Amino acid sequence: MTSLYILVPISLIMGGLALYFFFWAIKKKQFDDSEGIKYRILDDDDEK
Repeated sequence: MTSLYILVPISLIMGGLALYFFFWAIKKKQFDDSEGIKYRILDDDDEK
């Protein structure tokens, strides 16, 4: 029972950090081009 007094606040802090970094990534536009990345491999960048 005493371990719950330690584990519950730690899990809440870790969940809050994960939520903070998720919204930070949205704000920095990390998830904007989810379709274009799969076509990037088809681009021919080896023009010499």
